[in-house]
Amino acid sequence: MEPSSRPGSADARAAPDAGSAARGTLGDWFSLAKPGITALICLVAVGGFLIASPRSIDLVRLGLLVATGAAASAGSGMLNHYLDRDLDPRMRRTRGRPLAAERIRVGGAVAGVGLALVGAGVGLASVLLNPLTGLSIALGAGTYVVVYTAWLKRRSSWNIVIGGFAGSAPALAGSAAAVGGWTTGALLLALLVFLWTPPHFWSLALVLRDDYARAGLPMLPRMDDPAFSGKVVVVSAGLLVVAGGAVGLSGATAWPASVALLALGAAFVAVTAPLWFGVSRPLARRGFVFSGPYLLAVVAVVAANAWWLRDGVRAGF
Repeated sequence: MEPSSRPGSADARAAPDAGSAARGTLGDWFSLAKPGITALICLVAVGGFLIASPRSIDLVRLGLLVATGAAASAGSGMLNHYLDRDLDPRMRRTRGRPLAAERIRVGGAVAGVGLALVGAGVGLASVLLNPLTGLSIALGAGTYVVVYTAWLKRRSSWNIVIGGFAGSAPALAGSAAAVGGWTTGALLLALLVFLWTPPHFWSLALVLRDDYARAGLPMLPRMDDPAFSGKVVVVSAGLLVVAGGAVGLSGATAWPASVALLALGAAFVAVTAPLWFGVSRPLARRGFVFSGPYLLAVVAVVAANAWWLRDGVRAGF
């Protein structure tokens, strides 16, 4: 036996530390779960639950929905990190991620934990709630991991449009958990979230278009024509006004909620409108920064809607 390999030698004592470094910190693993996106996914699921069953809220079922949805979303985030571990180092925005920066060098373990979390979320939702809830969660996870990350992200500028269904599926899961089916209101809320995704990500892509170009990612309607893409962002924001109006016309919301959804969509258009006349990074950043609070406000309106309807406020406009 070589002296450096003897038990108690310096090299032997250092080996566990090196292994620990390769596995990263707890904070690194937490970031792999994409906690911000997971929180938004859970909020959209809560919105779907509340719009489907505003007058009778089963808190146990709601809690199970959030727990299973969070598990699947966290697992999907880990799989996204794993599949993009070669791409992320090329972009300033993502090169500090744990796998890209090699703070975690056990990629297979990340993929395994991700698959386990997705499986647990889908399986438990199917058993503890109902199969349609599990299917809805599976559709969201599958769209994000397989359709968006593995298939379209590097191949088509339609990546974020089609991949946007991943953010809509939680509204369907919420409805299925609440009433066992997809209600009209929940379907229209899912449509609203689907239409929210392009202006949200395209605004970011206008800010970081050089980063995306260096990475070779096809983003925006036309990466070589930011002026055209700016106009598309404004049009896509305008579609949120239409979607908000459709939710109100469906009778799923009380009139204050219907008006609020229209007002929020109009505000999004107002924030992005300058992009119609000229694109700059500060203007595009305004659209991206507003998009997050917009979606949070939509969920808040849906939550208030449940209270308004229970209080007997007239539905519609």
